[in-house]
Amino acid sequence: MAKAGERVRVHYVGTLEDGTEFDSSRRRGRPLEFTMGDGRMIAGFERVVGEMAEGERRTATIPAAEAYGAYDESLVEAVPEAELPCAGRLPVGRFVTLPAPGGAARVRVDRIEDDVVYLDRNHELAGHDLTFDVELLEVVR
Repeated sequence: MAKAGERVRVHYVGTLEDGTEFDSSRRRGRPLEFTMGDGRMIAGFERVVGEMAEGERRTATIPAAEAYGAYDESLVEAVPEAELPCAGRLPVGRFVTLPAPGGAARVRVDRIEDDVVYLDRNHELAGHDLTFDVELLEVVR
């Protein structure tokens, strides 16, 4: 079992409640490597990996609260079209990167109504329970 500070190598396939695959190290053809406890991974995924032995494979469902959190309506921002020079070219339903104070922000264009653009700052997996088929390949010591 891996402890905080140890590097691990895992293969995984992540699916949504309806079985739709949203990510897969197997599809990419290379395992994911990360350090336990460094905050890079969602809490539930790290918890599952930390309970596994090398070579073990398991399927686990991670509740939204241990993944990307609940969907938060307050993170949908209404911006007048006039404040976004590119408003007419924004793809509704898609993620875009827009300039923001201190850098850039990745947001989903929720809708455009009555000269107002609604930008959703929630993570695209917020509000979803996630299922992972995980195989712990190695704990790098």
